[in-house]
Amino acid sequence: MSQIFLMGECMAELQEVAPGHLRQSFAGDFYNTAVYLKRAFPHIDACLLTAVGNDKLSDAMLAHCEQERLDCSSVLRSPERIPGLYWINTDAEGERTFTYWRDNSAARQLMSLMDEAVRERLTHADWFFFSGISLAVIEPQDRPILWALLADLKHAGVKIAFDPNYRARLWPDADVAKQHFEQAFELCDLLLPGVDDFIQLYGVKDAAQIRALLSPFHIAEVVLKNGPAEICYIAGDLVEIYPVTPATNVVDTTSAGDSFNGVFLGARLSGRPVATAIEWAAGTAGLVIQHPGAIIPSEVFNHFWEARAS
Repeated sequence: MSQIFLMGECMAELQEVAPGHLRQSFAGDFYNTAVYLKRAFPHIDACLLTAVGNDKLSDAMLAHCEQERLDCSSVLRSPERIPGLYWINTDAEGERTFTYWRDNSAARQLMSLMDEAVRERLTHADWFFFSGISLAVIEPQDRPILWALLADLKHAGVKIAFDPNYRARLWPDADVAKQHFEQAFELCDLLLPGVDDFIQLYGVKDAAQIRALLSPFHIAEVVLKNGPAEICYIAGDLVEIYPVTPATNVVDTTSAGDSFNGVFLGARLSGRPVATAIEWAAGTAGLVIQHPGAIIPSEVFNHFWEARAS
């Protein structure tokens, strides 16, 4: 069985479903990626690497993860912290804004809580996925521990996948974010950025400019996402463009990139060619943004997936 570890922060999500009425669920970019990967490819062992508290909300979060058949055996417990919380406001065009309560999040302590047994488990994985958000939420003084861990994993033959997923509010300034992202570029085998990441951090949006910017890092594969526009796949001198059919009924774009990442990673782990992986990933993202919240109902996903993958 193929195995991937996904690192980050899972939070309680609140979304207004009617005036004065909130729906509570769980989400977070790495968690969303894991859910869609596992739903589409149940034969893959999708393992979460995060930290939660010892409270009832943490218990409910883990129970929810296990309902999605995610491996929680490497989830760590903080004796003093609790999960983060965020509230989504979605406008008429499906664009969303977030309000966060995460300063006391247990996930911030992940590196200091990690023990040798978990580190050893990681070295036997096929892939390790993390994002710019995963990086940002870790206590700054603990980030060198992560870089050392990733170097060890790469030395052990684990492939590294990284999505910059830049969120300005999580970083002191753009230069600090770029410094850390470029360390990730040096280590990763697969980069899953959005064009917006490069617009905000480097002021470039053209695929050729982005390719030139990334060239010194010698990343094996880059899958450049651009919302409803085309996908650009870069592997050394190979550049391929894949058209995307835009969704006609955009409700909530919260998990567009996450769902794309999950299905793309799962397809590649399953030995599918790049073209198929991108087609399935883009189709899944197009489905997800037509529903509210980060995680769409499983029956909706399963109906779509059975038709597409048959």
